[in-house]
Amino acid sequence: MSNTLKRLTVLTLSPLAAALFHSPLHAEQDTADAPPPSPLSANLGLFSSYRFRGLDQTFGKPAVQGGFDYAHASGFYAGNWNSNVSSGAGYPEGSLEMDFYGGYKTTVGDVGLDVGALYYAYPGTHLDNAYAGVNRRHPGSAANGGVDNGEVYLAGSWRFLTLKYAHAVTDYFSMPGTRGTGYLDLSATHDFGNGYVLGAHLGRLLLRDFAYLNADGSTYDGHYTDWRIGLTKAVSGWIVGAAYVGTDAQGRCANGELYCFSSSMRSDGTGNGSRSRDAGRGVAVLSVGRSF
Repeated sequence: MSNTLKRLTVLTLSPLAAALFHSPLHAEQDTADAPPPSPLSANLGLFSSYRFRGLDQTFGKPAVQGGFDYAHASGFYAGNWNSNVSSGAGYPEGSLEMDFYGGYKTTVGDVGLDVGALYYAYPGTHLDNAYAGVNRRHPGSAANGGVDNGEVYLAGSWRFLTLKYAHAVTDYFSMPGTRGTGYLDLSATHDFGNGYVLGAHLGRLLLRDFAYLNADGSTYDGHYTDWRIGLTKAVSGWIVGAAYVGTDAQGRCANGELYCFSSSMRSDGTGNGSRSRDAGRGVAVLSVGRSF
């Protein structure tokens, strides 16, 4: 794996984006006379759908994603990553996700450590007394202003395995009362050679202090498990990939469940689109991208 791509794997915002960029862009080559890698890099990708922690962020439509990274030789890094999103995924009046992150990475033999912070911003979004009563554990709480989310994370890796925990230091994507939500991410990769890399992921969202009332009167704590398995191939400096993503999140629209997303959303947090669908349904995602 090139140094550039190692830097790209510090961010697991889009699980599929992470899978795409886990693959090396270049075949083995003699680097004895090569100059040291630049601390600056960029990445760009096209995805048939954007899934974040298993959930549909673009209402099944394609996503263009890209970002910039700076990695110092000491192990400190910082970067920015961006994607289009659907307002119905929880971003009223918004269509863009911008993420900013920084941290420190180090390795000792086969063991790696990564610690950092990540801020998700959604320019143009507007919440006006949104989600009032959605969280039954905080019935008097509502959200106002722009949608955002702040997290700190800690990851450890050993050879082909990585275990990461992210902890929300704000209300989780502006849902009232959910500060302290956690996300556990276990991922593995296997390089078959000749540019083929297999990636697998298992994640668990632990939505804190939350209770949602379904139409049938049952309650749901918002917790769910998501998974992904995919294969990528390096082709002339590009990475092409295919992956399957699924979750056990409750999203049946007929029962008014939490993870049923509309094609658009009002500023009060209710869907107003002409269509709705289960955001956690299983789906195949195709992708192509590269780093620079």
